[in-house]
Amino acid sequence: MTAPLLVFGWGNPSRGDDALGPMFVEQLRRIVGDGCEGRVEFLDDFQLQVEHALDLAGRERVLFVDASLDCAAPFEATVLRAARDASFTTHAMSPESVLQVFRDLHHAAPPPCTLLAIRGVHFELGEPAGPSALAHLALALEWGRRWVDSDPRPGGVARLPTSGFLPDEALSIA
Repeated sequence: MTAPLLVFGWGNPSRGDDALGPMFVEQLRRIVGDGCEGRVEFLDDFQLQVEHALDLAGRERVLFVDASLDCAAPFEATVLRAARDASFTTHAMSPESVLQVFRDLHHAAPPPCTLLAIRGVHFELGEPAGPSALAHLALALEWGRRWVDSDPRPGGVARLPTSGFLPDEALSIA
């Protein structure tokens, strides 16, 4: 049976802050622990590829996680929409393109998907993730824990903020 939630991080653990996606997956798996057994599946890879569209089948929600030079610190969360883009024909695809492959394969809308972009700074080969990236990761993990526990249906738990927050801030945003 397919777990209703999927947390999918990607990046290269050998390229400094690019490791944030896989690190998020590994650490969130430990944080949510056995209580989410069968409810959440955790996947990571070096990059998104066309085959990852198959991982979306049967899901209620999907969280994509990656390091970013372009997002505000410490992180940003955005709703994803299926879209065919230039990455569609490359080996490394965008999440939007993966959603479009799902749409093309299944002739149906993909499950609701969110991109959690964690601010990275240094992406040098052979370097570990830097201190500022690790601080951003810690805040993103708190957001991720809340994402796993949230219920986006009407009457469910309030929506999560879409950008970095202090750990004691409320879950909802205006």
